[in-house]
Amino acid sequence: MIDWDLALRQDDNRSDAVRDTARAFLGRSRRFSRFVIGRNGEAIACTEVTKVDGLVDDSARSGETWNDLPVVGADALPMGAIVANCSSAIRPVSAHARIETRGGVRVVAYADLVREDRRLPFPAFVALSREDLRANAERWKRLELNLCDEASQRVLESVLLYRMTGDYSHMSGFSVRFDEQYFDSVARIGESKVFVDCGGYDGDTVRGYALRVPDYKRVYMFEPSPPNVAAARQQLQPMRDIEIVAAAVSDTVGTLAFDPSAGSASRVADAGGIKVNVVTIDEAVREPVDFIKMDLEGWERHALVGARKHIAHDHPKLAIAVYHRPDDFWWIPEYVLGLRSDYDLYLRHYSEGWSETVMYFIPR
Repeated sequence: MIDWDLALRQDDNRSDAVRDTARAFLGRSRRFSRFVIGRNGEAIACTEVTKVDGLVDDSARSGETWNDLPVVGADALPMGAIVANCSSAIRPVSAHARIETRGGVRVVAYADLVREDRRLPFPAFVALSREDLRANAERWKRLELNLCDEASQRVLESVLLYRMTGDYSHMSGFSVRFDEQYFDSVARIGESKVFVDCGGYDGDTVRGYALRVPDYKRVYMFEPSPPNVAAARQQLQPMRDIEIVAAAVSDTVGTLAFDPSAGSASRVADAGGIKVNVVTIDEAVREPVDFIKMDLEGWERHALVGARKHIAHDHPKLAIAVYHRPDDFWWIPEYVLGLRSDYDLYLRHYSEGWSETVMYFIPR
């Protein structure tokens, strides 16, 4: 069982060595250089409180810069440098380990810098998770009780502790497993003949499904981003019975503003650069479905409302991304179980960071 008091307390258990490294990075000494990992707001925040000499990225091109910082590989770091690890979404544990293998260089987590200098804000995923757990602790506890296996409870505990503290040591037992995402063994997808992919990106998930279920009946893929749709049509062209719908999915039919510029993270956004067509799953899919996957950058709850008839009548398996918003962890199961209570819930995680948590609803 999760120690909910520990999750809410966010105890500071850092060692003296970690505190010393954080203070050195934030200090004014020029006896060593300072670098950051992560092209994000946390890295920018570091540059606003101390002198940062560069960004670490092993894929750097010669002469590349980011936010006026030179970009260098880890092997080019000078001896004695301190690196602030601002990576958080996908590979923070590996990023930390990569710097440690360099030798002669220290690395400190961004969250440890925040605890030394309150001018640095916690990442949004931490601030929002703290706010939601404090406001909805009982709903989080009810979620834990509804999970069907110990693996799910371990995922919830590790992800929640990371979200509450920013301390990625809680994620040390996880790895990046994008190829397995949405297709966990608990889903028994070989039994699923009609697949609905909401947020299909370039067709990679549809292709993964078809390889696992070669005798599928039909696939519906919904994707509003024109570049992603074009890539999907090309990748999936040799495959049979694939219906690609160039539209977003929601709880109403119409149009929405959309930002198509972020690849797999393209999303509905008020400031989006284009307008896209919007459909509901209930209106767009006219046959019973067996398996619905959704990864919609925070729009999942709207899409679920638009699929409520299929969920209630067909009782399909569901693989739903719950990581974009902290309250999705409890809101989404409350909504689905309100439509049908005869689902078993499983939680799986596919990165070392705060992203790529999937909740599976398996018909009982």
